[in-house]
Amino acid sequence: MKHFYSRIALCVATLLSGIVHAAEVSVAVAANFTAPMKIIAGHFERDTGHKATLSFGGTGQFYAQIRNGAPFQVLLAADTETPAKIEHEGLGVAGSRFTYAIGKLVLWSKQPGVVDDTGAILKSGNLGKIAIANPKLAPYGAAAMQVMNALGVTSRLTPKLAEASNIGQAFQYVASGNAQIGFVALSQVLENGTLKEGSAWIVPSNLYSPIQQDAVLLKAGDNNPAAQALLNYLRTDAAKQVMTSFGYAH
Repeated sequence: MKHFYSRIALCVATLLSGIVHAAEVSVAVAANFTAPMKIIAGHFERDTGHKATLSFGGTGQFYAQIRNGAPFQVLLAADTETPAKIEHEGLGVAGSRFTYAIGKLVLWSKQPGVVDDTGAILKSGNLGKIAIANPKLAPYGAAAMQVMNALGVTSRLTPKLAEASNIGQAFQYVASGNAQIGFVALSQVLENGTLKEGSAWIVPSNLYSPIQQDAVLLKAGDNNPAAQALLNYLRTDAAKQVMTSFGYAH
């Protein structure tokens, strides 16, 4: 009987230890990484006991919020420049930056048969609105401008551009029919490695600069075990498999 109660006490102590050590991390996530991060966060909680509370939006908008004291503890950006700037300005933990994913750009229409596998519609005379994320704030928008410049169609297409504040909004413009086509993140239109709907051209990577996406530990998360655990988890095979299924390289 004494041995039985000892085992019960050990189980209770183990359970309480898990509760004590489990923590929660507040994460600012670039809009393009919404779908994979929701899955990764679920796996992270299952595997570590820690919980990630996610907020999605534009990297430039998050930067402004972090500078104004927003209590995020980890930033998963859509670029490398913003995390570097955050670290340089003392808002991030020195040496914590790393590239967690490399994004891919796609030209997408919700309608099948509109976009072929060469992007020929960009040179068509019969073209409606084109959604694009703000190229001054959003890396995917800047990449889209590079593609149009490389194809020599910028001046002709500029009047047709419907500029969104971030890549999430650009996707919504196309999904809602407010734009005929749009430059969006490949991750937004894939599910299990397959195009969810419509038609798309995966833009060749030689037409735009690599979209390296960096993570950084923010000062508010420096002493939070869940924050460091999440950054470590993003490097695991489990997380990378999810990213791959959404079209990311790493």
